[in-house]
Amino acid sequence: MNQAAFLVIAALAVLASLGVVLMRNAVHSALCLVSTLFLLAMLFLGLDAELIAILQIIVYAGAIVVLFLFVIMLLNLQTEGRSLTGPLLVGTGGIGAVALAAVITRGVGRVAATTSPVVPDSFGTTGPLADRLYTAFVVPFELTSLLLLVAVVGAVALAKRKV
Repeated sequence: MNQAAFLVIAALAVLASLGVVLMRNAVHSALCLVSTLFLLAMLFLGLDAELIAILQIIVYAGAIVVLFLFVIMLLNLQTEGRSLTGPLLVGTGGIGAVALAAVITRGVGRVAATTSPVVPDSFGTTGPLADRLYTAFVVPFELTSLLLLVAVVGAVALAKRKV
């Protein structure tokens, strides 16, 4: 991926992520989240990480956002008025923006221009991912699946109770 394409995709990703935060309607915010996740998948494709890009689309843009939409529809969230003014809010936002700019400037200043690292032939394939996932990270992987199972059972129990 050339630098111009990267900058365009990155700018679109930043705009879509701002839409997630700034949209007043929860469904519109979730749709902006889908856009952000697709744009991140495009960035992964530019890095020649096709597997991660596909997983990004299937797992996050597909499953997780659908789950968010179900929760939004189940809760029947309405658009709420909120004030984006006030000295405390504006001051806190300004301090946060200055701190973020300082961190980014310091980080960019530390990065030296280097050549691209040598990428192994197995980069982006499922073999090394499965090897690491089912050897070194098998316990966290199984705990995550258990946590998701408990969340599904809890959601079903809460939904049955209200009916």
